Amino acid sequence: MRPNSSPVPALNSSRPVLGPIALRIGSAIALGLCLAAPVRAQVLLADVAAADRALGVNAPAYHALMEGRVDDATSLLRSTLAANPADSTAHQLLCRVYYAQDDAEAAIHQCELAVVAAGDDIQASDNQLWLGRAYGMKARHAGVIGGFSLARKVENCFTRAVELNPANVAALSDLGEYYVAAPSIVGGGGDKARALAARMMPRFPAAAHQLLGRLADSENDPATAETEFKRVIAVQGTLAAWVDLAQFYQAHSRPDDALAAIKSGLAADRTHGPALVDAASILTAANRASDLAERCLRDYLTSRAESDAAPAFKAHLQLSRLLAARGDQPGADREVAAAAALAPAFAHSARPAQGL
Repeated sequence: MRPNSSPVPALNSSRPVLGPIALRIGSAIALGLCLAAPVRAQVLLADVAAADRALGVNAPAYHALMEGRVDDATSLLRSTLAANPADSTAHQLLCRVYYAQDDAEAAIHQCELAVVAAGDDIQASDNQLWLGRAYGMKARHAGVIGGFSLARKVENCFTRAVELNPANVAALSDLGEYYVAAPSIVGGGGDKARALAARMMPRFPAAAHQLLGRLADSENDPATAETEFKRVIAVQGTLAAWVDLAQFYQAHSRPDDALAAIKSGLAADRTHGPALVDAASILTAANRASDLAERCLRDYLTSRAESDAAPAFKAHLQLSRLLAARGDQPGADREVAAAAALAPAFAHSARPAQGL
């Protein structure tokens, strides 16, 4: 993973699982195209004090966002921007606040302001990355014409993010995901993905193998895809890498292998970060090991590694569904209340859809 290059701690990226909270930057555009370039896990900083110094006045808002307290983060950021409308970091964080709540239009607006305010400074690459992600979220609901137009904007943002910081592994990964998912008419293509993976391999081998796994899977070569996902594990051995392999197994109707991969990843997990939510999503979608899925969510929610990669209020709502499914309605109600305490508007809008 790259060192942080901006005042806002960077995020790693990976494809989402097919669970209810897996989110992140998936965006279905015209003709059912899926641009999967999601957020996965926060890069944990060894020196939190240094991060707070880099964030300056925005440190409290950043921590509120990481903890899922989106209303608190919004209030803090609005106050900062009232005093300094050109605060690029505040605009980016506010973009992420709206993104976490699936509000694409508001996220786009704030990221566009962040891009303008930052110019070409050290934060500009991450601003472009988040703007591309926000465009991708909007593309999910766009029609054919709008979808293709937004797809081009997504590609342009990811490309610009890489140009501004060639060491931005998150931007490289998202651009690679775009190449895999998008048709050539909007700039996608397997040859582009392979070339990008070769460029990434010397410095970011795990991300390169992950991209090659995505590409092989999209080209109906599951044997090569499985090999590449296992190479990611050999390079970094994180829970996130095991979860990617588990998702591959789940997509190819190998639920026992998916469960085994998740268990192997949990045995290696030391961070208790957002990959736990992805693991729970796979288990829930497969209707397997609900007790283990519950443990994953509870471990995440009681950890110090929460982030907007897996907003806490969404994890609470996912846990509420698990509890309701097994007949624990009081427990489910407590989780809904916990979500509402963090993100009242989102929890209220999500509740009817969940039947809670």
